This record gives sequence, structure tokens and C-alpha cells, in this order.
Amino acid sequence: MFSFAMMGGLLLNIGAFLMFRGLAFQAIIVYIFADICWVIMALNRDDYIGAAFIFVGMTFGFLAYLKMRSGKMHKNLNKDHNKI
Repeated sequence: MFSFAMMGGLLLNIGAFLMFRGLAFQAIIVYIFADICWVIMALNRDDYIGAAFIFVGMTFGFLAYLKMRSGKMHKNLNKDHNKI
């Protein structure tokens, strides 16, 4: 039996593989679809607080996608290294 939890987990693995390959934009889109599966699963189980937390995380993920897409997100991996 194929459930929303299994579909979300499968999409999570696909998103992680895409992120590993360096395809961040595509990975975030796949992660958002995984989150949609988990929201549906939570609502089916009458877990409204869990669905709200997942929805808030999904919103932050979508905002990060928009920020990356517009070019306003900056890498800060080595910024603190130069301040010594």
C-alpha cells in the first residue's frame, strides 16, 4: 500500500540526491512536494498542530527558494574566516 508518508519519504530521498548533485533549485521544489505529502498525511490523522509546523517549514523553504532564485542569498561559508 502506497501512503502519503511513503511518497513524502521517496521525494525526500530524491531531493537529497538532487542536492548532492548540486541541483539546489530542483531539490527545493521536490522538498516542497514532499512537505505537501506530509501535510496531507497529518491532516488525515487529525494532527493539526503537526500540519501547522510542517506548513511553516514549507513556507520558509519556499521563501528560501525565492531568495536563491532572485540572487539575494549570499554564501557565508568563508566570511568569518577572513575576519581574524
